[in-house]
Amino acid sequence: MNKFSHGKAELQKMISVNKGVLVYFYNDNCAPCITLRPKVQAMVNDVFPLLHLEFIDSIKCPDLPVTFGVFSSPSILVFFEGKEFLRESKFVSIEALQEKIKRYYVMVFGI
Repeated sequence: MNKFSHGKAELQKMISVNKGVLVYFYNDNCAPCITLRPKVQAMVNDVFPLLHLEFIDSIKCPDLPVTFGVFSSPSILVFFEGKEFLRESKFVSIEALQEKIKRYYVMVFGI
């Protein structure tokens, strides 16, 4: 699991240099965050292996959620070619999330 521990500039650079990035904002005091995290990891590993995945602890890195307008946990932001494509928060269905990502993933990565 990639736990991001750098600053705003590094995260923005990562988003700009990778074709696809999924950023998962969480905190360990949040039961849905803990439950959803391995499901998101498995989805990316199994279905979207070319998508770069980062986990950001909103408590340890409080400036990052604010920078991206994230005010609840868990929150998932998906970027393709440097632009935010999708934002999901709180109660997230993995199946629905996967369907939303799939179309753009196929277009961007040519799969």
